[in-house]
Amino acid sequence: MKTIKLILILALTITLFSCKNKDDKADGYGNFEATETTVSAEANGKLLQFIVNEGQTFKKNVVVGLIDTIQLSLKKEQLLASKNTIHSKSKGVLSQINVLRSQLKTAKVNKTRIDNLIKANAGTQKQLDDINGQIDMLRQQIRSIESQNAPIVNELKSVDVQIKQLEDQIQKSILSNPVSGTVLVKYSEPQEIVSFGKPLYKIADLSKMELRVFVSETQLPSINIDQKVTVKIDAGEDMKSYDGTITWIASEAEFTPKIIQTKEERVNLVYAVKIEVINDGSLKIGMPAEMWISNNQE
Repeated sequence: MKTIKLILILALTITLFSCKNKDDKADGYGNFEATETTVSAEANGKLLQFIVNEGQTFKKNVVVGLIDTIQLSLKKEQLLASKNTIHSKSKGVLSQINVLRSQLKTAKVNKTRIDNLIKANAGTQKQLDDINGQIDMLRQQIRSIESQNAPIVNELKSVDVQIKQLEDQIQKSILSNPVSGTVLVKYSEPQEIVSFGKPLYKIADLSKMELRVFVSETQLPSINIDQKVTVKIDAGEDMKSYDGTITWIASEAEFTPKIIQTKEERVNLVYAVKIEVINDGSLKIGMPAEMWISNNQE
């Protein structure tokens, strides 16, 4: 009788232990990620200043370095000098146009006087013809000089565009940090020669981490965007918990293994899920973690 009781107790213990293990199984497993930004040079030249170091944090738009701009500045000065020369030519042409317009205005006044004289039978048709000829000649001269000024105006516009291009290149030689975050990798050092597109450093915002986990097709109905879940990481012999929010669920499944799907293999369908977690400093990129759906926890 004692033996039977012992067997029953043992069987009950095994059953309870098995149920506990089943309940303690996480709903998803994955690794932490962060949005990494690789900052590259947008100009060519020597890296005169560069204050970036791995592990250092920077806010957005903070100046972290400077690429040599001497050659760009010299080209800009040269263009400014050319612009002044061209502008002087344009002023000379405009001055001639102003003189001719003044003469045209005087000629029109004289024509009005001659018209009045003719009406009073005190003027001649020859006087009127002469003044009309003078007016036509002045108008033609003005049009001719204006056509000469058009290329000068276009040349000024071209120089202005080149100056703006150089100013843009000079501005891009000032290295401004694009996003707030922590420097993960440093690729360049001060005094190195850099070229357009060369990576300088990699930065990521580690204040919020993303846990990418994979869940089975049967778990999809129990998760939604903006749903609160619990994220756990190893902390010695115990588990450390964080509050997480589901921010993304893949629209297409991935196969495990990557073979043609059959009816028997549908259990191998998995969907990627991203969970946002506030980082207290303990979470690192690549660190493994577990997702626990809140309504499954005790």
